[in-house]
Amino acid sequence: MQRFLSFLKKSSSTIFGILVIGLLICHIVIFQPVLLSNVSYLGGSASDSIIDTLQIRTALEKQLSINTAKYEALTPSRPFILINTTENNFTLYKKKEIVLTGDCSTGSYIKLYNENKSWLFKTPKGVRTVYQKKTDPVWKKPDWAFIEEGLPVPSPNHESRFEYGVLGDYALSIGDGYMIHGTLYQRLMGLSVTHGCIRMKDADLETVYKTLEVGSKVYLY
Repeated sequence: MQRFLSFLKKSSSTIFGILVIGLLICHIVIFQPVLLSNVSYLGGSASDSIIDTLQIRTALEKQLSINTAKYEALTPSRPFILINTTENNFTLYKKKEIVLTGDCSTGSYIKLYNENKSWLFKTPKGVRTVYQKKTDPVWKKPDWAFIEEGLPVPSPNHESRFEYGVLGDYALSIGDGYMIHGTLYQRLMGLSVTHGCIRMKDADLETVYKTLEVGSKVYLY
């Protein structure tokens, strides 16, 4: 009995080693194919994912290039101004950089009636062009200005039609009688109170006048 126990004691390390080796062999035989299969599967998914990512990146870069070209083509080379007639503010650009932003006043949408005619005081939307720039502009009052005040309408060049100092120091004509100009009522900036023209504060108007050129675009929306 003692010899048998001594034999087991001496052989236990050997037996344990054999068991460990056996377990390792079983692990390799049973689980290795599964691991290889999973590695192969994961490797394929990663490869597909990389390819998909590269394709998406290429497509996005191509679309970005197309959009950049469109932006370059549509952006004026001259200075231009955007006028928001809803929020009553503007953004002035030069070489695609913002020069100035600020409040302005645009059309009131009030309607005036006469016996034979009516006027809707709104600022037109769309793209306009600076046709003329004036310093110390003089306002030639249209017919509606007299009708609004309940006065008789004078002849086209009657002296009562001409008013000095009411448009500020500068005015930019954008067609059909509409202008960007100054005002005596600067406290009303940001409100829809005009007869259709765009009014600005003195300092803002000076910058706009000096930045925009004859031919510059005015975008009203």
